[in-house]
Amino acid sequence: MKIAFFVPCYVDALAPQAAIASYELLQKLGVEIDYPDEPVCCGLPFTDMGYDQYAGDIEQTFVDHFSGYDYVVTPSGICTDQVRNHFTAVEQTPEVQQLRGRMYELVEFLHDILQVEEFPWASFPHKVAIHNACHSLRYLHHAKPSELMGPAFSKPEALLRKVPGIEIVYPERVDECCGFGGTFSIWDPDVSAQMGKDKVTGFNNAGASYVVSADYSCLLHQGGVINKLGLPLRTIHIAEILNGANA
Repeated sequence: MKIAFFVPCYVDALAPQAAIASYELLQKLGVEIDYPDEPVCCGLPFTDMGYDQYAGDIEQTFVDHFSGYDYVVTPSGICTDQVRNHFTAVEQTPEVQQLRGRMYELVEFLHDILQVEEFPWASFPHKVAIHNACHSLRYLHHAKPSELMGPAFSKPEALLRKVPGIEIVYPERVDECCGFGGTFSIWDPDVSAQMGKDKVTGFNNAGASYVVSADYSCLLHQGGVINKLGLPLRTIHIAEILNGANA
């Protein structure tokens, strides 16, 4: 397989450890990866704000860097959703349509494409609670949302259960939004902060030591609330655990 690795802007700037862990993990699994020399954005901030005239140029730059690969993998559900489902400011050529269909978030790539059965280098003897970001839950189908009928499943949990020593605990409302929501946390900070407080309090009451997620944007928001409340919780990206993080 010919794989490209995309590091989102916010991960590059605020959580490089998640990108490094993802890259190293894919290498350990025998994946040959290309990584562009210059930073590239998927255009999400401009799409969210309605600036299609700017989003189109950014999307075309993304296409120029990442077309021609079997898969493009990224440690971000929201950026995956942007390319796969909202990449419409650029002309929809066959090249663009092919790229959109080959964009994968790390968890779904490990679970659905590589179908990884073990992480022999990993061990994590801690209680963790899983946070599925809204985009990853409802648009990438990481797990079954509580509002839908059908059998329960969770791709992040299935991967984490392959790590020796880990114990997964569950809050009362497992798929409640944490309140980040990108620009929502800017335009409505009071509601965002209260939602974050409710979320991390639920994790703490469930006995978790760590909050783990495939989306670091949510972890950044929750981490700020955790620090504000002084709770004995830590946040960690799922790639760090699967890559063998020493907590």
